[in-house]
Amino acid sequence: MAKAELLKPFILRWEGGFVDDPLDKGGATNKGITIDTFRSFYGQGATVEQLKNITDEQWLHIFKSGYWDKWKADNIANQSIANTCVDWAWASGTGTSIKQVQKILGVAVDGIVGKDTLTAINIADQRALFDKIHARRIEFVENIVRRNPSQSRFIKGWKNRINALTFEE
Repeated sequence: MAKAELLKPFILRWEGGFVDDPLDKGGATNKGITIDTFRSFYGQGATVEQLKNITDEQWLHIFKSGYWDKWKADNIANQSIANTCVDWAWASGTGTSIKQVQKILGVAVDGIVGKDTLTAINIADQRALFDKIHARRIEFVENIVRRNPSQSRFIKGWKNRINALTFEE
């Protein structure tokens, strides 16, 4: 079964430190945690300064409970599938990633990972499923830029990150 600690270094490698790019819709962000996400875990009064000083424990709590556990990724048999699903959740939100993968799987699209979604993931041809998720993620980021060309400055980085996730049996 997949393990969260195997994905953690990948996400941290791509996220870096604190940024507050006015064109980034996430706003103030540190290690991939947006200010809105930080506040959803630590209260609406949480400040950008607190986000700048996020502890490793706070980061891990958000990663595990807000993303990994929403995917119930401990129950996904293939680490590569878990990695791409949870990374998509990290980049685009859990609801978005879950619904997109549910569409690929042909199960009920409700944004909640339950028994049917997990079963469909684990019985699928793992390489084919990984490739379908990868293609859908690329299509997803390209659609973001089509809808909002101001986001084109991020497309190369988004695609590099998606392409850095590789499939392993």
